Amino acid sequence: MLHVGLVAFPCALGRSGIRTIKREGDGATPRARLPLRRVFFRKDRLQRPASLQTIRAIRPTDAWCDDARDRRYNRLIARPPGTAEECLIRDDHLYNVIVELGWNDQPVRRHHGSAIFWHGARDGLTPTAGCVAIPISVFAKILPRLARNAVMIVR
Repeated sequence: MLHVGLVAFPCALGRSGIRTIKREGDGATPRARLPLRRVFFRKDRLQRPASLQTIRAIRPTDAWCDDARDRRYNRLIARPPGTAEECLIRDDHLYNVIVELGWNDQPVRRHHGSAIFWHGARDGLTPTAGCVAIPISVFAKILPRLARNAVMIVR
């Protein structure tokens, strides 16, 4: 469950559960204190969400580098179409709203996991690749209420 103040919302976590030691591609959600870094949204599908967080529209070239051999590992990058990084423009609606969670980013450690997002969930709240997912409709309720320095605690 995702607890926001006194309210709880169902959520999905990684297919490998919660782990203290996180590795790239392990399918686990890290047990950690995860600061909310910024919100991304699909302006072709949604209006700009109300939030005190930093907000940015997703661009067609936006991707997240998940290649631990790349110097840009665990960072937002601009990519040419067709590359293997995690593209933020998806055909499904899971990334209509994405909250970048601060994981392995200060400093970045290779192979310790990348792209831990809080994003929309699949029907049935099926497991993620390590992210936290909630029904997309819940974002409209939660985002306006989060302080600029909000933190997600996974335990």
